[in-house]
Amino acid sequence: MSEPVLRIEKHDEIAIVTLNRPQAMNALSRELRSALARAFEELQADPDTAAVVLTGTGRSFCAGLDLKELSEEATSGIGNENTIQAIRAFEGPVIGAINGFAITGGFELALACDVLIASPEARFADTHARVGILPGWGLSQILPRLIGEFRAKEISLTGNFVDAQRAEAWGIVNRVVPADELVPTAVALAADMLSCDRRSMLGYKKLIDDGMGMNFADAMKLEARLSAEDAASVTAESIALRRDAVRDRGRAQGAD
Repeated sequence: MSEPVLRIEKHDEIAIVTLNRPQAMNALSRELRSALARAFEELQADPDTAAVVLTGTGRSFCAGLDLKELSEEATSGIGNENTIQAIRAFEGPVIGAINGFAITGGFELALACDVLIASPEARFADTHARVGILPGWGLSQILPRLIGEFRAKEISLTGNFVDAQRAEAWGIVNRVVPADELVPTAVALAADMLSCDRRSMLGYKKLIDDGMGMNFADAMKLEARLSAEDAASVTAESIALRRDAVRDRGRAQGAD
């Protein structure tokens, strides 16, 4: 019996979703793209799942679209599955645990996450220009906004690899941790996020995402409007309870 192309494990409210085509460097075959989209749709509908950690097996996070498969079929089928949209539509935090190569479509898959943690073996590359296609999952727009136009052009117009240390220095990943600590670190980070006031945390994520799609002035107006609407539903008692919880957490973490 063959291994499934996608594995899902549950740790309380956190789902660990693992790309599982190590023999193909977790390249996104049509089967895997469909499975990934379906998994995120099902996790979004699952009231017992509040956060996701996305990672890969073997030496690759994801090598992008399966070029061998694409060479044997019409390219009009590229991207028909709503894989990236399903990830972005997940309301809770999605933590990418980048264990190895994240190339082209795999780079775009990583950038669909909310936060990226990398192992020292992580490598990022955008080879669209070398393969002879243009990106369609957001890489040309997300990467310049993340690290700046000049650095994004260096990556995308050369196709050169960016190692984990440079990715951290340039702000592609939040931090680099030893390989054996990668998924536990991502799970712990997701748990930290879920320990916040749930409604506020989810609303904050959406506010950041929606604001990033606007110009700065409109994004500031959006924040002001939503903040005023939210304040109307907050009571003095709820603020006092949350203040005490924040103070206790700060003391536990060594803050004055």
